[in-house]
Amino acid sequence: MTEEHHEEAEEIREETAEESPELAEHDRVAELESQLEEAHQKALYAAAEVQNVRRRLEKEKSDAASYASAGFAREILSVRDHLERALGHVPDEAREGRAANFIEGIEATLREMDAIFERQGITRVEAKGLELDPNLHQAMVEIPTEDAEPGTIVEEMQVGYRLKDRLLRPALVGVAKKP
Repeated sequence: MTEEHHEEAEEIREETAEESPELAEHDRVAELESQLEEAHQKALYAAAEVQNVRRRLEKEKSDAASYASAGFAREILSVRDHLERALGHVPDEAREGRAANFIEGIEATLREMDAIFERQGITRVEAKGLELDPNLHQAMVEIPTEDAEPGTIVEEMQVGYRLKDRLLRPALVGVAKKP
């Protein structure tokens, strides 16, 4: 009730109190019941608000724990990229010579990194052969070709990764276009 309504109710109560004490008492009880109901509604609203805040904080806490390693994960991805590029430049004849053990060590390091990524929920973003998805892929070039439908990814320049359900890094891709 507003202040104005309270004043009007008080005036009416005073007038009726002079006429009938029982009626005045009844009005007072009705007003108290109304105030009690209003207080009860406010208490319910406050309890609901507290519960919503608690849920929101729990979700933020959970997200912070789940994604705390995102910055580190982004940085370590470049290390994996460099190792993979290094292996890509090794000629086949070097794999049988004196450098074979060195190359096997790099390959083992990549396998271990992939196992760690898997345990931490870091997964590759699929790209080649798929339709461009701007939420997962970043188009770097358009490649004229008859071999694929326009908008289809035909080249992957850098692998994209996710951490659980969040994108860590988009895949850098080349997209087909009509020649």
